[in-house]
Amino acid sequence: MKILWVCNTLPRMAAVAAGLRIDNKEGWLDGALRGIISYITEQDGRDMEIAIAYPGDVSADKSAVSDHKEIIPGKGVCIRLYGYSDDRKDPHIYRDGLEKEFEDIIRDLDPDIVHLFGTEYGHNLAVGRVIGRLRRNGSSIKLLIGLQGIISECARVYSDGVPYNVQRNKTFRDRLRDDNILRQQQKFMQRGEFELEAITYATDITGRTEFDREWSRTHNPAAVYHHLNETLREEFYEGTWDLTECGRHVIFMSQGDYPLKGLHKILKVMPDILTDYPDARLVVAGMNITKRDTLKDRIKMSNYGKYLTELIASGGLQDKVTFTGPLDASQMKKMYLGSHVYLCASSVENSPNSMGEAMLLGLPVIAARVGGIPSMIEDGSEGLLYDKEDEIKDILHKIWDDDAFATELGAEAMNRAYKTHDPATNMNRLLEIYNEIG
Repeated sequence: MKILWVCNTLPRMAAVAAGLRIDNKEGWLDGALRGIISYITEQDGRDMEIAIAYPGDVSADKSAVSDHKEIIPGKGVCIRLYGYSDDRKDPHIYRDGLEKEFEDIIRDLDPDIVHLFGTEYGHNLAVGRVIGRLRRNGSSIKLLIGLQGIISECARVYSDGVPYNVQRNKTFRDRLRDDNILRQQQKFMQRGEFELEAITYATDITGRTEFDREWSRTHNPAAVYHHLNETLREEFYEGTWDLTECGRHVIFMSQGDYPLKGLHKILKVMPDILTDYPDARLVVAGMNITKRDTLKDRIKMSNYGKYLTELIASGGLQDKVTFTGPLDASQMKKMYLGSHVYLCASSVENSPNSMGEAMLLGLPVIAARVGGIPSMIEDGSEGLLYDKEDEIKDILHKIWDDDAFATELGAEAMNRAYKTHDPATNMNRLLEIYNEIG
């Protein structure tokens, strides 16, 4: 059986083996690849061959096939790597040339299954269109789409909670890039259109929440839905949150650099939280879009960054909010273990891996009751969910005023997460799916 993975980024271990640029995004792919390599090694390569298409450097005078490399990351395991033109800088723009690249790749490899990870980029649609044509011409190739975030649903609530006048305002940077909040939402909507067409070409779909199951049934009822949980980055399977070693009253968010993640909503309720917990702090990982130390920083500031800065100033939060900048896995782990609670404030999520990582470590979790989050966590026993942000302070009281409850909440979350994200179980399930449809 030949399987082509089409990924949004090259798994780390493959990048290392091939001497290519390492990308820290989507680290869970590395765990999946390690499992596949172990399986192929055990089987002596008798019944499976894997290839990976990743965003590479395909120039106008070089085809995706001519750019392909072969690596041997494990004994007896050879993996073909195909670079396709990177569309992530302008993901809302569809380039017809991608279809030719993927058609060349698929014809060169002749896979039984194309496993497409995600639906949120133009290349996902290009793959779908190519396979749709091949199947109409008699090919038996199967397209397995693994649902990640549901971009069309994200587009719907992208700017939830941001005043309209803020959404339409533009800084110098926004004018230069045509990229204020309204325009960002429009770009998400365009990507959502790609997604809604791409999903129609799938013969099979993997998902892991009731949210994505219902979404897939609505948009492609003919496809077979397979439940498949994700294996997370290996660093998070070791270590346990300890209340006696964490920073008391520290709230940790894994991201906040665009409106969908809801940081503005939390900044609005932070002053109220501080009335009961004056020492509370909010720590936000990822890009700091509020930075304004230099002239360059101020020129680069987006209107959303400006809005966050204004909320911080009006709430007197200058000493209460810390942006860490981008973090690798080990740094993220340190932040989880050093916090008192993890908070997911997104307007919608399918199954946020950052929340899974927090649960694996046993850190108490608070999350908005949106999308697929209720499928990940049992409210009240494994974490605490809210419907409106003004409930957060009362929820924090339950965790911060009761150490025994906080520890129990984290322990139950850890138990759940170790089952959901068990590498062996998830790998066996993926292999079952391949055998079912291949």
